[in-house]
Amino acid sequence: MYSTIDDANNAVIEKIKNARPFWVDVAVAGDVIPWLKDGMNLLHAGPHIDWNDMTGPMKGACISACLYEGWAASDVEALSLLEGGKVKFSPCHHHNAVGPMGGITSATTPVIVVENKADGNYAYCNMNEGIGKVMRFGAYGEEVQQRLCWMRDELQPVLKAALANTEGGLDLSTLMAQGITMGDEFHQRNIASSSLLLRTLAPKLAVLDIDKDVLARVYEFLSITDQFFLNLAMAFCKAAMDAGATVQAGSVVTAMTRNGKDFGIRVSGLGDEWFTAPVNTPEGLYFTGYSQEQANSDIGDSAITETYGIGGAAMIAAPGVTRFVGVGGVDVALDVSEEMAEIYIAQNNLLQIPSWNFQGACLGLDVRNVVETGITPIINTGIAHKEPGIGQIGAGTVRAPLACFEKALEKLAEKMGVEA
Repeated sequence: MYSTIDDANNAVIEKIKNARPFWVDVAVAGDVIPWLKDGMNLLHAGPHIDWNDMTGPMKGACISACLYEGWAASDVEALSLLEGGKVKFSPCHHHNAVGPMGGITSATTPVIVVENKADGNYAYCNMNEGIGKVMRFGAYGEEVQQRLCWMRDELQPVLKAALANTEGGLDLSTLMAQGITMGDEFHQRNIASSSLLLRTLAPKLAVLDIDKDVLARVYEFLSITDQFFLNLAMAFCKAAMDAGATVQAGSVVTAMTRNGKDFGIRVSGLGDEWFTAPVNTPEGLYFTGYSQEQANSDIGDSAITETYGIGGAAMIAAPGVTRFVGVGGVDVALDVSEEMAEIYIAQNNLLQIPSWNFQGACLGLDVRNVVETGITPIINTGIAHKEPGIGQIGAGTVRAPLACFEKALEKLAEKMGVEA
């Protein structure tokens, strides 16, 4: 269908650029991902992994899900279920979904529903709980359970009702185009976009016929959860990258993800196959009392943002993040984005970055460029404690392993009958 890889890649880029993801609903996960209702089933971040190979944060999140769903009355009972093989696992990506950090999603989890109006495909992501002791980082205590139940019982129906008052949902492209000019890179910093989101939702929330105390709690949660927009950005990127993957040709990376053990990528011309290598461990800054020795290895589906070309690739949009993740200042942010531009093949004019002379964010991560240059994507990320039950202990950056890209390029060359 395409005479060259470059022609195929151009088609992939056009699909991604033309995607128009809208936030249309907050649904119960099992209603949009039927597999979750077929028993004690959980979605997880990254390529497929079994319980015995999971690291602490993902195991902690699984314990949390067992408690939340009522499958177990205590962490001891939850462990018995999990260690006994009673719970089944599947990657979020295999169900048009993504999940940050552990990515654990169960049947009654409220999930963001994003529809790509250009192609009709959907993407799902659970909602952001905040920072610190939260489920996605492996915490499972009483405060975690109370927050999860509140999100299910109050936050989800309120947001669902507010979105029902919109005409076709909220245009995430518009919010992100504004947010990137206000200092967001959509992985580690989302405060501008979260604020814009609350401003957009406020009139819809205000007219709802609901209890004032419930509404006040929703307003307060959205006002203090700086990273709330991250999960929307993840679903946005998933919907756009899945659209690009339908071209079924070329060398553009359509997914990057980590499960704490393996880092995996998918490529536009290689279908749903995962190309994996052992993950690296993030380095960065830590909350008081924690250190690098306690850091878990790289984990989460949130690298879908870097796959799209934001997050670490757009560091120059959010130079303040460089201090938070411990990599320097404005000069370092510029260097990172300039380096990343060497391995992406296009620019995204939807997301123009003022501090980069209004250049568009990177777009189209090419496995050929990664292998040829030896430059691997840099990913902004939160850092979880390696033991279950503790939660987030810092934030930093991590590099994708080169071996994933080498394996993918070798397979692509084999498929095309040429040398890599």
